Amino acid sequence: MVRPASFGYNPETAATNRMQRPPAAGGAEGARARQEHAGLVAALESEGVDVCLVEDAPEPPKPDAVFPNNWVSFHEDGTVVLYPMQAQSRRRERRQEVVDAVTRRLGVRVTRTVDLTSHEAQGRYLEGTGSLVLDHIERTAYACLSPRTDAAVVGEWCRALGYEPMAFGAADRAGVPFYHTNVMLCIGERVAVVGTEAIVPADRGRVMERLRGTGREIVEIGQAEIERFAGNMLELASWDEALGDCRVIVMSEAARHALSPEAFARLSACTDDVLAVPVPTIERLGGGSVRCMLAEVFLPA
Repeated sequence: MVRPASFGYNPETAATNRMQRPPAAGGAEGARARQEHAGLVAALESEGVDVCLVEDAPEPPKPDAVFPNNWVSFHEDGTVVLYPMQAQSRRRERRQEVVDAVTRRLGVRVTRTVDLTSHEAQGRYLEGTGSLVLDHIERTAYACLSPRTDAAVVGEWCRALGYEPMAFGAADRAGVPFYHTNVMLCIGERVAVVGTEAIVPADRGRVMERLRGTGREIVEIGQAEIERFAGNMLELASWDEALGDCRVIVMSEAARHALSPEAFARLSACTDDVLAVPVPTIERLGGGSVRCMLAEVFLPA
């Protein structure tokens, strides 16, 4: 996780992220965002999740540095992937210091780096595990195509990492493609949360058949739930004195309240714990939620 130094509304990314909202009068958004970020760190640690916290560099300003999963991913075989970002302002977030902190503090040994950033020069983008929602068991990479998620780069990523691509179209109520796949799809060990009605009809059957074929519990959500970040969740490894090794699904408080009692009950039955944390400032101005704030690290088995 990256503690933000210059968080704020980014007009450059708002052009493709309809979940962002401009700030109201009064300011102090940066301070509130830092408080929300600190609250999430504390909540994760209280659940037994190891958090590698890295400070954002104040210069140059990086309003979206709180979302590191878009520019880097860490994999169990020691691979680190660097991703091509659409917004010029977001490319500043790629800092070797962040990768070095992960390797130093968590004992990760980097065996190779897959650098996809050259695609930026051709206007092709793939924004990490925002663009990709990964089924690590079935080795499938789900990708909702958008200006930030290019099919050719998805294919290159899959060839490099050994996954099968599952590209599809998905859009909001107005028919605008979702900027990132992880706002409408989450895949855990035993459950998948999916905005079924958002998937374009031509692709819906193919995607849902693949998800159902995994044997997971399928929790379907609608556009109203997606708009409140109910698709933006992540299941993490944890540890509990009573349970030992366990799993916790992390989401925002807004996402928790958006879920129906029946959907939440089905989700809860498929994991050991559910953690909901308020991040309203980050959601409103940044257009991303809890999952976007987490760049998960897979340690060697």
